[in-house]
Amino acid sequence: MSRESTKQSSNGKKWARWLLILPFIAVLWVPFYNSVEPSLGGVPFFYWYQLLWVLISSVLIYFIYLTEG
Repeated sequence: MSRESTKQSSNGKKWARWLLILPFIAVLWVPFYNSVEPSLGGVPFFYWYQLLWVLISSVLIYFIYLTEG
């Protein structure tokens, strides 16, 4: 394989990396989740929202790993 075809095939799969911008924006947009209600099992929204994005980010990273693999 030549270098050009390798670059071309790897560039085609890098679109999935743009999905990582979602958790970045969602967690940095503090006024959206800076509240106590609604609570989930007694845990304030502020905490479970951040934990939820940790789990979503893990799934996204795994998806990107599979896509680029």
